[in-house]
Order: sequence, then C-alpha cells, then structure tokens
Amino acid sequence: MRFAGGYWQRARLATFMLGHFSVDLMSGLLPALYPLLALELQLEYGAIGALALAYTAAVSLTQPLFGYLADRWGVRRLAPLSLAWSGLFLGLYGFVHHPELLYPLAFLAGLGSGAYHPVGASRAAQLAPEHHRNTTMSVYTVSGTVGYALGPLAGALLFRAFGSAGTLVALPLGLVAAVLVRWGLGRFTEVSSSQRPYHASPHRTDWRALVPILAIVMLRSWTFMTVATFAPVWYREMGYELLYGVVATVIVASGALGTLLGGILADRLSSWRVLLGSLTLAIPALLAFAASGGPLGLIAAAAFGLLADASISITLVAAQRLLPGRTGVASGFILGMGFVTGGIGAPVTGWIADRIGLQLALASNATALLAALALCWVVPAWVFRRPALASASGERLTATSR
Repeated sequence: MRFAGGYWQRARLATFMLGHFSVDLMSGLLPALYPLLALELQLEYGAIGALALAYTAAVSLTQPLFGYLADRWGVRRLAPLSLAWSGLFLGLYGFVHHPELLYPLAFLAGLGSGAYHPVGASRAAQLAPEHHRNTTMSVYTVSGTVGYALGPLAGALLFRAFGSAGTLVALPLGLVAAVLVRWGLGRFTEVSSSQRPYHASPHRTDWRALVPILAIVMLRSWTFMTVATFAPVWYREMGYELLYGVVATVIVASGALGTLLGGILADRLSSWRVLLGSLTLAIPALLAFAASGGPLGLIAAAAFGLLADASISITLVAAQRLLPGRTGVASGFILGMGFVTGGIGAPVTGWIADRIGLQLALASNATALLAALALCWVVPAWVFRRPALASASGERLTATSR
C-alpha cells in the first residue's frame, strides 16, 4: 500500500506514529491505575470520574490551540517536548497520595498529550494522497490506539508488582520517545505557515456541516472512553483480579482494529456507509457487554470496541476537508472535542453508577450512540466526497537525508 510518495515520506509518517504510540501508551496506564487509587484513597465512582475529567480536559481543551501553533510554527520542538512533558507528570502520578493534589497533577499531565495529538494528526494528513486519505489516517490513528490498548495491560502488571509507584515507568518512556522523535524530525525540513506566503482557500468553512460531525465525534467518544474507564472497575468489583486489566485492553485493541478496517472500507466502499453501519451495530454490542460481564463479556467488549471506533478516521478526514489549509486546527477540534466529552462522560456515568449501579450505568451510554446515529442524517453527503485541498494552504513537507 502506498501512503505517500517515497521512502522519506513514509519514514516521516512512522516518526509521528512512534510519538503517537508512546503518548497514548502512557495515557493507557491510567485506566489500570484508577481501581488501585480507589482502594488506596477510598475514592467513590464520581471522584474517579472527576480525576479522569481533569486529565482529559487538559488533553482536549488545549488541542485547538496546539493545533494552531503547529500550523503556524511547525512541530520540530513541540512534538518532542510534549512527549517529555507527558512522561514527567504521568510518572509522578503514583507518588501523590492526597486526592486534592491529584487533580492539578492530572491536568498538567494532560497538557503533553493535548500538545502532541493535533501535531501528529495534522502532519500525517499532509502526507496522505487523497485516494488513500482515510486509510492513511486510520493507520496513523491505530499507532496510538495500540499504545493505549497496551497501557492498561502493562499497568496491571506494573501496579501488581510495584503498586502505584509503577507509574514511574512513564518517565523514561517519555524521554526516550522524545529523543527518538526529535532525531527523526531532524532529517526533515518543514516550512511553517509563518514562513509561507498566504494563499486564500477556495472554500469557506461550512459550520452547518462541521457542527454535526463534531457532535457525532463527541457522543461516540463519550461512550467509548467512559466504557474503557469503568469496565476495569466493574470487573475488579466482580472479583476478576487479572481480567480487570485485560478488559480495557480488549476494548481499546479492538478499537484499533476497527479504526484500521473502517479507514480501509471507507476508501474502498463509502465513508457514509461505514459511519452509519458501525454506529448502528455498536449499540447492541454495548448492551450485550453490559448484560454479560465475566470472561464471555470480553467477546461483546471486543465487538463494541471494533464498531465504536470504526469511524474515527472518517470524521477526522471530513473535518480536515471542511477546514482546508488548517489541518492542525481541524485535528485539534476533532480530537479535542472527543477527549473532552469522553472526560465529561466519566464523572456523569460515575454519578449515575453511585445511584443505580455500575452495570446499568454502563448500559445507559447506549443512548449517546443512538443520538450520534441520528445526527448522521444531518451531515450533508457532499462532505464525504469533498477534496482535501491540502495544497490550498501551501503546506509543504520535504525530506532530506543526512
């Protein structure tokens, strides 16, 4: 499969994928850490959700700003700095034993992830030819999803062996990833927008089309991230000492496969069909997971993860097409809004779980998927056929061997 012309462009894509894998692997440690913190600090469901919100709020609300900075000044310093920042503050997570101090630390840790995501997604989009755009973005997205999928499993092993101090592994991971990404970017020359002459885009932003796409992303992320956050807590409460770490990995790993398959099918069949079909089937998959639990519930969890994340690249590419020449801002909006609603969904579901039980609270998230499905009919069909217009911005990526 030819994602971009030439070896160096593929190498550049691999550089951004390495950073994406690393930052999401570090973030993936948190779902396995939450049950441990709940026991050690006597946190209720609502408090766990609020802790997740503090992290995801920083990740999400800052992404449009970091996307603008990436479009304006490039990524050579921002990308490695964001990785080192994430490693530092996530590494300190397990050494804070006062709940009131966890929340500001979580927010600071989230800034690193918030900086990297629009940087990587916007530059990956620039490397994608139009006929493989969904596929390229799905491959890039999967690099992060795989990292996030391995995070809970690695966390379960680390925290079983070292307790909450196991978060310290994030520090060397972040630093090594920062050094490798900086080395990789050193082989490329990037022309930032501040160094380019302005070129007016032939298309204006159609907010009537962009708003429902953002809403679909937000509702889907609400469901996926909430289930990934509370599924380990639910399984640990049922007495599954090992499966509690596995269930989050199953959900997220299946999401990675769904993202990849969804991007390929969208390029070969129809973005609209994949979007509509995946959301439709994700609803019964979620209900089946909430109704079963235990080892057999992992099958339903895998189906839910695969279907819920199948449309990630579709909505990301659609937003980038609607904001021609501003791929960093578009990526920041889509990824940021997804993160923030996922963070909001966690405390809301925690509040509901404190009153009706965690199993029913997880099942109630199917209503968010139903609302997202309804919004699909509001998005104009031409959105999924519009050319990406990457050249309209004058964005240019070149590679030189050193």
